[in-house]
Amino acid sequence: MADFARRWQDKLPSDADSRYYIRCMGEKRNMQDWIGEMMRTVTASRYVVPLREGGSLPAVVEADDGALYVMKFVGAGQGPKALVAEVIAGEVGRTLGLNVPELVVMEMSPLLGRSEPDEEIRDLLRASVGLNLGMRFLPGAFAYNQMLRPPPAPDLASAVVWFDAFVTNVDRTDRNVNLLLWQKQMWLIDHGAALYFHHDWATYHERAKSPFPFVSQHTLLRYASHLPEIDADFRARLDEDRFRQIVDAVPGAWLAQESFFSSEGAHRDAYVAYLAERLDHSTLFVEEAVRARALLV
Repeated sequence: MADFARRWQDKLPSDADSRYYIRCMGEKRNMQDWIGEMMRTVTASRYVVPLREGGSLPAVVEADDGALYVMKFVGAGQGPKALVAEVIAGEVGRTLGLNVPELVVMEMSPLLGRSEPDEEIRDLLRASVGLNLGMRFLPGAFAYNQMLRPPPAPDLASAVVWFDAFVTNVDRTDRNVNLLLWQKQMWLIDHGAALYFHHDWATYHERAKSPFPFVSQHTLLRYASHLPEIDADFRARLDEDRFRQIVDAVPGAWLAQESFFSSEGAHRDAYVAYLAERLDHSTLFVEEAVRARALLV
């Protein structure tokens, strides 16, 4: 999204920034006001431009609320499980007080993009009719990198590392940071690769109790010196009831392809159970992160 903001800004509506604060959210609201609220549903009204930097070919789309979103398509190669991961991880992050752009369910009509000349995009749109995911577009945001100074504060770095280890997000490395700087704050994006356990449900109880070895590649690990303190704080903010609220926000259509469970309810229960068990065993991934950090500093 950062590359898009630099290279395609002239293709956005001229009032994109003002829409964000005034037309869509009110003059004094910002995205953090959505912490604790569940996802809204909007309807995609205009395909603006593709984001070809992403392998799944997301796009900037305007919705019927007048706002711009980065739309993740259910018909993309990663399939609906990537959208499920985006929702669960994103809403967990928001519960913890981290900056995650607002997520919405986006309904898409088969009429959207019918005149699109690009065959690849047209095929993707046809395969994605129905419910997709939208992430609020951040106009003018740019990507975080290790050269920026000052580095993130220890509490913030520790919070992001703890969160990524909890949701098993493998996609926050120096090569692909998925962190944006916007309005002088750090924002976390693109969590479709998280919760990779759900690609094989047979051992999800065991995986809930496992460390997270990929934490050694985390782009913020060297700054995360407050992990035990953050662990105590975050364990108090999450519980099974909150996990249930988050999982219940996932559209049922995105769960329908999973054949491991006898019902959608059992499927949702398994997500809640995994998250609750992982929280109960957070010491395992925190200790792994502390050991990995000790090798860096």
